[in-house]
Parts: sequence; structure tokens; C-alpha cells
Amino acid sequence: MSTWAGRTVVIEADGGSRGNPGRAAYGAVLKDAATGEVIAEAGETIGIASNNVAEYRGLIAGLELAAEYAPEAEVEVRMDSKLVVEQMSGNWKIKHPAMKPLAMQANRLAPVGTTFTWIPRERNKHADRLVNEALDGKRTEVVTRGSGTGSGSASGTRPITEPAPAPPSRGWGPGAGTPTTLVLVRHGATAHTAEKRFSGGLGGSDPGLTEEGRAQVRATAEWLQPMAPEIDAIVSSPMRRTRESAEILASFLGHEVELEDGLVEMEFGTWEGLTSGEVEQQFPDELSSWLGDPECSPGGGESFRSVEKRVLAGRDRLLSSYAGKTVVAVTHVTPIKVLVADALRAPLDALFRMELAAASVTVVSWFGDAGGGPTAHLRLFNARPTGAVVG
Repeated sequence: MSTWAGRTVVIEADGGSRGNPGRAAYGAVLKDAATGEVIAEAGETIGIASNNVAEYRGLIAGLELAAEYAPEAEVEVRMDSKLVVEQMSGNWKIKHPAMKPLAMQANRLAPVGTTFTWIPRERNKHADRLVNEALDGKRTEVVTRGSGTGSGSASGTRPITEPAPAPPSRGWGPGAGTPTTLVLVRHGATAHTAEKRFSGGLGGSDPGLTEEGRAQVRATAEWLQPMAPEIDAIVSSPMRRTRESAEILASFLGHEVELEDGLVEMEFGTWEGLTSGEVEQQFPDELSSWLGDPECSPGGGESFRSVEKRVLAGRDRLLSSYAGKTVVAVTHVTPIKVLVADALRAPLDALFRMELAAASVTVVSWFGDAGGGPTAHLRLFNARPTGAVVG
């Protein structure tokens, strides 16, 4: 029988990211609840991640320490992350896709009856110190402090069995390889553009370019023409406004226009054709939810999360079909913003802090990375030729 049966241990856990997302690490310490004695502690870097992901990794590490060093003990988890504590207590929904599998893993590890307690940051200094020691390269092992562990082990250390992931490729240096580059061009202005109306995907009204929009795209095509020898293909969303824009670009740059459904604009459902003011007047609660929740969608439309999934799947098809090539991709506001946010590893609500002019050019390159997928570089954002009409 375990010497911990009927006894209680406390897990103090934390995680942090320098950049959010950026270089991240977790820290976890396991203590005897009765004496405060430190049984074991761990800190480890986890590559590039957000603060919340790092905090969940700290929780998982603490639960793993409890399973190894204090089996059959009752467990209390203390963290200064309100998000993790409330989600693990069942009070808040878990919406972010990166955190759902981590929460499931933590739930599997947590013994029945585990309690989760929020504590102020100043009471979580031990775990926070472990995070910073890991980020500073001072910690690569699990340390066991006391002699009262379930296995009866003495004080000592052991290497962390899961190796820290190699830092992601930065796209330079030996082996970086030839990038696959998407020259993302937003379509020219339509009647909806001028009036700032929601203009969605295939379920919408599908307006064509205005004369101003055609002039905008021609100016962009002339600006891009010197790089025509470097362009390997032109692909377009199947919408009328993008196809018309792509045909103008093709007349300057060459290549037949190919279609990619992943590049289609977001579906706005009942908001289609309305201005933001009209939506605010007619659907105030729905608009408020949409602005704060990437899972929310206008009536009959798409959520940002579903658009993200579709757009990134289309991107992956392009990266596979045109590996090492340069492709002009004619698309819309939301898909371009999704690709930029993903390239920068920014949360989806970053889309609300980006602005894209009609016929503007954004360039992202992806470098192959056998250690964990392609690494993106944003090379240009919302660029227009000098003197061009901005719509």
C-alpha cells in the first residue's frame, strides 16, 4: 500500500512565454500539504507557445509528479492562472483548440477529487522561479527534495525524460532550403467595398469589380510585373471579384488562373450586404458575441475558427503543390488576415487589428521544417504601389 494513501499533496504550477506566443516554459512543484516539504520540482522549456498553453503544461507536469512521487495521495492544485483553474473546475468552457487536448490530458492525470485553487501571483513564486530558470537555461531536470516520497527515494535529481523540443527553424542558416512564397493580393474594389458592406463568400451576392477596382488591380499588376519571371503560378478564390482581379494580374504576369476554394471569403450569413452600422442596429447581441468569440458565426455564416481551418487547409494544399515556388494568390480580407495571424502565431482576435486596402499586396514565405512543420516569415503587409488609389 502506498505511504501516501489518506495524505494530501499540493501542486503549485505555472507557465510563461516571452513574447506570448514566444519562447515558453513551465514550472511545477509538488509539496507535502501537512509539512510544506518540497517532494519534487520540475521546469522545462517547450519551444514556442502562448502563456496559457505553457500554464497547462505546468499543470500536467505537476500531476505527473504527483502520480510518480505521491501515488494515492489526495491532490490540491494551486495556480495563479484564473483561466486554467476555472476551466479545470468546470466553470468555464474550453474553446481554444490548442488547449482542449491539454485539458483532456490533465483531466486524465488528475485523481478523482482533485481540487483547483486560484492563488495570487505572489504566492506562486516557487513555480514562477522554475519557469524563468528553464527559460534562462538553468534547469533541465526533475529535482526530488524530500525523503517522504511514495517510493521511499532519497533526495536527488533525474533528467527530464521528455527532451526539450529543438528551437523552430528561423528560415535561415544551413538547411533552411528554398521557401514557398505566397504573394497574397486582395481583390480590387467593388460597390460593397466603397460602401463598407459585408461581402462574403459563395453564399453572398458576389459583386464584380468597379472601374475603380479594375484600375487598382492594374496598378498593382504593373508594380508586380518586374518580378514576373519569378512567379510560378496564379491562383484565385472562385469569387467573381477575385477571378476578375486574377485575370488582370495574369495579363501582366502570365500563367493561367487556377482556383482554390480555401481562399474564399468568410460567409456572413444574415449580415451579407449590410454595413457595420446596420448590423449593430439589427443584430447587436450577435455582433457583440462575434467580436469576442472566434467560435461565433453570423446567422447562416461561418465563424472565424471555421474560416481559419478552411484557409489553412487551402494553404497546405498550395504549399504541397508548389513547394519551393512563388505563387500569386488572389483572395479576400479575412483569408489574408488569417494567414498573417497564423504566420505570426498570433491569436485570431489579432484580425481585428489589421487593415487591408483593396488590391494591396501581402507576402508570406514558408520554410520547410522537418522538426515540426513549416516556419513562416511575413515579408510584406498591405503594400500598394506609390500613387495608387487606396480603397
